Amino acid sequence: MRSTVISQGVKTTTRCEACGGVLILDTGQSIERGRLWWGTEGDCQSCPVAWCEQDFGDATPEEIRQALLAEHGPARLRLIEPEASAVPVLRALREVHGLSLAQARATTDELKTTGLVGTFVEMELVASRLRHHCVAVTVEASSGWPFGAGDTPGDTNSAAGKVSNPPR
Repeated sequence: MRSTVISQGVKTTTRCEACGGVLILDTGQSIERGRLWWGTEGDCQSCPVAWCEQDFGDATPEEIRQALLAEHGPARLRLIEPEASAVPVLRALREVHGLSLAQARATTDELKTTGLVGTFVEMELVASRLRHHCVAVTVEASSGWPFGAGDTPGDTNSAAGKVSNPPR
């Protein structure tokens, strides 16, 4: 069986605090084994300063989210059949975000009307939980490249994100 890794990243530059040289930052989000991960790597081009920070949890730090949204734009998660039963949608949203029933209902209403908006990776995480509960959804990236229900893109790169199926 193969495990799917979904990721999105952005490279930026800033000034190294240690030497004043160019510091390259590689920032991103990924879904690995059903969990949302994020991280930042820094590497100065002029001195030995380098580091790697990685963590996981329910919410990505806002500076990482904003860097991804600025580079790639938002992705929108939509129901393919907005009139589908709310029960599996509520269950999936509560599982993925730990929402109260009232919060899950409000989020379900938003999903059924305008769709949910976030980073490509965040929307794919919610989409995978919805698909697990047999809810047909699509994720539309700002570039207009959607991943729909049942899509198996394999090794795919785009401005929107990366989906890969590495060997186990």
